[in-house]
Amino acid sequence: MGSSLSLLIPQFSSNTVTTTINQQINHGLGDLPESCVALVLVYMDPPQICKLSMLNKAFRGASSADFVWESKLPMNYNSIIQRVQNFPANLCKRDIYAKLCRPNSFDGGTKRVWLDKSTGRVCMSISSSGLAITGIDDRRYWSRIETDESRFKSVAYLQQIWWFEVDGEVDFPFPVGSYSIFFRLQVGRASRRFGRRVCNSEHVHGWDKKPVRFQLTTSDGQQATTQCYLSEPGIWKYHHVGDFVVTGSVKVMKVKYSMTQIDCTHTKGGLCVDSVLICPVEFTERLKQSF
Repeated sequence: MGSSLSLLIPQFSSNTVTTTINQQINHGLGDLPESCVALVLVYMDPPQICKLSMLNKAFRGASSADFVWESKLPMNYNSIIQRVQNFPANLCKRDIYAKLCRPNSFDGGTKRVWLDKSTGRVCMSISSSGLAITGIDDRRYWSRIETDESRFKSVAYLQQIWWFEVDGEVDFPFPVGSYSIFFRLQVGRASRRFGRRVCNSEHVHGWDKKPVRFQLTTSDGQQATTQCYLSEPGIWKYHHVGDFVVTGSVKVMKVKYSMTQIDCTHTKGGLCVDSVLICPVEFTERLKQSF
């Protein structure tokens, strides 16, 4: 009897049921007009929009709408594009967002700007070549080292000096918001030996005697100063210089930043200077996790 009933009642596997439900859901969503779907996508984050674009044809079409991606771009994105070297013309808003989410060079390749993929917030990095470093042209004090540990593929390495001073500045149409500035530094010189990363501390000295002083100033009068001792050889660290705020009344902000240790009673050396990072204040926790 049981075997007879099993022949009469259709047998469904869990995979079959799931597939059937998904087909019904997709069919229902597929009936929605693209314009309605696009109005919903405006309220979603870029990663969510990209995932939903694979759902069906309606979502794929809606995810390409210019007004969806224009809402994710900084309000002054055109000013940012004008600063970037060789930025492609006539791109749709989605492609503009995608292009800006990759590092874009300007100022002769010494600076790079990009948007955070999830939030659309502006981040910037300035290479050691884009900084004014006292004594950089004297091989007795400084040298350039190629390395894959830098996004610019090279760092400035200090062997020994009495007067340590590094300055830089940037004029840029930062969107409204609060930003933090960091110097990316490493005490000691890293290299590879038998496939393993090792740190050479041969030239490291002087950083425990006096703290390094970090400063920033802006064109609208903001200032910040911090101090810290440099330690922990072999570890890239982001040293916080300070924060600044951009308001709607500022079209282009000039920011100056520096680090100094100019006590000439002793020499100091064995330091790699990679870059300066400018990012939204709320990204600070991400940097702490990268230490």
